[in-house]
Amino acid sequence: MDRKLAITGGAGFVGSNLAEALAKENQVVVIDDLSFGRAENLAGINARFVRGSILDLDLLKTAFQEVDCVFHQAAIASVQRSVQDPVWTGKVGTEGTLNVLVAARDAGVRKVVFASSAAVYGDSTELPKREGMCPDPKSPYAVSKLAGEHHCKVFRELYGLETVSLRYFNVFGPRQDPSSEYSGVISRFISVMAKGESPVIFGDGEQTRDFVYVKDVVRANILASRSGSGVFNIAGGRRTNLNQLASMIGAILGCNVRPEHGNPRAGDIRDSLANISRSSEIGYEPETSLEDGLAETIKWFSRHVCQK
Repeated sequence: MDRKLAITGGAGFVGSNLAEALAKENQVVVIDDLSFGRAENLAGINARFVRGSILDLDLLKTAFQEVDCVFHQAAIASVQRSVQDPVWTGKVGTEGTLNVLVAARDAGVRKVVFASSAAVYGDSTELPKREGMCPDPKSPYAVSKLAGEHHCKVFRELYGLETVSLRYFNVFGPRQDPSSEYSGVISRFISVMAKGESPVIFGDGEQTRDFVYVKDVVRANILASRSGSGVFNIAGGRRTNLNQLASMIGAILGCNVRPEHGNPRAGDIRDSLANISRSSEIGYEPETSLEDGLAETIKWFSRHVCQK
């Protein structure tokens, strides 16, 4: 085994993909309370599972013993839920992240890689989004992510704990749960369109997103665990609107389904596009095109979701 590593939220979408990649050559400990993660996501992955919450500081201190790097993925990853329940989102997102950092410091962990979000940029019309831009969070979820970044910076400066914050843009891929109302737009579109039904787009569909395949996000985490500090955008570096996205998925599925349009949702940003030049400092650049990632995701859904 190479290193002992811990993943909070390791039974979730990104976390389980990360666990699968890391467990091939490392000892991996997954911490998850299964409030959003799913035990089945860890099937066949050689990792030790600890069921518990990042709000349990003592549990984290025990789980992090002899760990080299912590990948902090746990969060209530939903803008909409944060608007509905800002207190709980803040508790998990802000207090939980502080617990992870304290536990890592006290256990002698070398580095923490924090899953932040492009939501910290808010709805600025300036594109592409650069790490040096002034953050302008528009939801409690985004505020909690920005607070996490600041805590990471403070722990690096005060206590010498190495930290990296990765601002994920719109991540998609295998293991994303389409049945969750908080799931990503791609998994929802695939699950609906595969049945010949119309997907619902909130707004006119001209809003744009910068989609990034989950295996590229996994690779960014592994690269960040080995070098670099500070904040980095992790994205595909390409802008796609939701109407285009629906057409692309329909073409791969071989179906011609027109989307339905609903009212825009509170807290949603209008346009998103990342400048990813700084992330080359840790060796990151996207390797999977949107088209190839969609094809791989649809293939996975056809085997694991659509047949159920």
